[in-house]
Amino acid sequence: MPEATPGPRPHHRPARRDGGFFEGFEGGTDPAALSEAADQAAALLVRGARGADEAAVAERIVRLADTEGIEAIAEVWAGAPADSLAGCLWRLFVLRSWVHADAAGVAREFDAGRRSAEVAEVVAGVADPPGPDELRVMVDAVLRGIGSADFADVLFRASAFSRVVAVGRAHLPGADEQGVRRMLVLAEQLEAAGHLEMAQSLG
Repeated sequence: MPEATPGPRPHHRPARRDGGFFEGFEGGTDPAALSEAADQAAALLVRGARGADEAAVAERIVRLADTEGIEAIAEVWAGAPADSLAGCLWRLFVLRSWVHADAAGVAREFDAGRRSAEVAEVVAGVADPPGPDELRVMVDAVLRGIGSADFADVLFRASAFSRVVAVGRAHLPGADEQGVRRMLVLAEQLEAAGHLEMAQSLG
């Protein structure tokens, strides 16, 4: 798993293909084919959603990991660089999977960090108090923005959320320095990608 991921990878059921989202993108073990598949799928989600029914597209994006399995997404996105559309989407999906797998733990870390990272808390847009349900709603809203909002805003919001969690991790007893660092790296990568998107340089 990439260094930027927020925590231990939760267990998921085997990937299913019933949605067929990645059909036609399969590239075997050829790195070049997988890279091309990653770029094509990411561009379709981020750049191609504007002409479709945005609400339906946004909902499909949010549920992609549930219907296809996070392993299916990893097959084409996990190795993508952080400054690419595919790399950004991988980090956003891993962030959502982590929040849904450990919402109570995430809420505890976010609550611990929000008093020391007030600006980031506002950008993240989590309801107060930030309980497990509020965190799930927030992260789903972030992913819905992929298909219906400015992608730079999506990246900045996810970055802000990650930064607040990183601060919270650092303040909790028995802080895991490596875990704090991973979350900070994730926040920095998403923020940098947001600036690239604003400059129309994220591809």
